[in-house]
Amino acid sequence: MFPQCESDVYGPAAWIAGAKRAGMDTDFTMDDPAATKYRTLFLSDLHLGSRGMQADFLLDFLRHNEADTIFLVGDIVDGWRLKSGWYWPQSHNDIVQKLLRKARKGARVVYVPGNHDEFARDYVGLVFGGVEVMDSAVHETADGKKMLIIHGDQFDIVVRNARWLAFLGDWAYDWALWINTHFNRLRRVCGFGYWSFSAWAKLKVKDAVNFIGDFEQTLAAEAAKRGVDGVICGHIHHATIKTIDGALYVNIGDFVESCTAIAEHADGRFEILHWRSTAEERAPAKAEPSRLTERAAA
Repeated sequence: MFPQCESDVYGPAAWIAGAKRAGMDTDFTMDDPAATKYRTLFLSDLHLGSRGMQADFLLDFLRHNEADTIFLVGDIVDGWRLKSGWYWPQSHNDIVQKLLRKARKGARVVYVPGNHDEFARDYVGLVFGGVEVMDSAVHETADGKKMLIIHGDQFDIVVRNARWLAFLGDWAYDWALWINTHFNRLRRVCGFGYWSFSAWAKLKVKDAVNFIGDFEQTLAAEAAKRGVDGVICGHIHHATIKTIDGALYVNIGDFVESCTAIAEHADGRFEILHWRSTAEERAPAKAEPSRLTERAAA
């Protein structure tokens, strides 16, 4: 969650100390007193530090949703982007402050690093600002299911064995996100809502569809291997809840393309939360039934 630079001055301990001070004194973005409360929230692939992440949507999500436990399941900070050029606007700092504030207010916050923030794996077992850093975790739901929590890059053959190809793919992905950003600006001017070109393209390209299918099968098999009921992961930016060979497979999605999170209700049900607008954008449609969530029972 915390960008690491060459000097310890910018390491996670010093960085979070500054963020906490800023958060305590300058967090003027008030939470909604009528925020929805869940048993558990799962967020993944925020990619803080990259220009493609949807900071406004995520801040709005954090203002309107609370949970007893929050899992940050990898690629929270985009260390790959920050290495090539520093980009950290105030909105990204506000997101960190929001998460730290939730920890201060009593929520348990667990951070499971991914490949873009692999630097944080050096700090597994430590706690920063109330945020626990873990390599993986097992979460027990309200109805007794045991779920493996892992980012998923460990099971991506390209990331593990051909990092140069992963970096090349990441560069191409950036171009798709650039198109996505400017396309949605035009849609907003025309009065239309958010739509992800990159997510649409991913589901139309045969190789990408095959990769997603293989990834899902591999993670479901890993859950069975570890003797748990299912897996909750991220990495491929494709939110879904499904059963594969008897294992419950839950992918959180991201806040770059699809703007999704996973919520666990008090009875253990999982739900995909779509958050593709801000409160200001929702205001004109207040009288209409909310279409922000897409429910999917486990």
